[in-house]
Amino acid sequence: MSDRDGIFAGNDPFDIARAWLEEASKAEPNDPNAIALATADAEGLPNVRMVLLKEIEAEAFVFYSNYESKKASEIAHAGKAAFVMHWKSLARQIRVRGLVSKEDGEVADSYYRSRSLKSRLGAWASRQSQPLTSRASLMADVAKVTMQKGMDPERPPFWGGYRIAPLEIEFWSDGQFRLHDRFRWSRIAIDQDWEITRLNP
Repeated sequence: MSDRDGIFAGNDPFDIARAWLEEASKAEPNDPNAIALATADAEGLPNVRMVLLKEIEAEAFVFYSNYESKKASEIAHAGKAAFVMHWKSLARQIRVRGLVSKEDGEVADSYYRSRSLKSRLGAWASRQSQPLTSRASLMADVAKVTMQKGMDPERPPFWGGYRIAPLEIEFWSDGQFRLHDRFRWSRIAIDQDWEITRLNP
């Protein structure tokens, strides 16, 4: 790809993604690590919601959630997910599609400990995606959990991380006259080499 230079240059898509995210963190006013995560239910009806990407590892993108949430049940059913990161300040986006696995070991424990106390207690109190009678009842549950778990709660067994190991990553940058630049990195399995293709806008 002779014209894959500048912001698209490099031999590792994860390095490119990290560089774009680092640049966005200096330009985007709110949550530069926000991703629109897409899953599908058992009938194939899609769902999408915003979550925060917490790490770009050597071979995966990592986020955290409640394992009893709607997204978790859909991930468990399909084992796959997709997301898009869009930065209006940079006029760029990254699209990812891949296979999902859990991170519920020491890495998840470490990240959970790094969160604020209120966020850790909130993870215990929230029955994510389940009906809620009122905000007052949620705050009462937080107070109850605070009494039970104290000031250093352990990670809930129903809360942890997810790794998306991509089969496809697309880097997109806005171009004049809507002639955008798009490069797709794709592979048929996570242990295969990447094929890089420039796409039409």
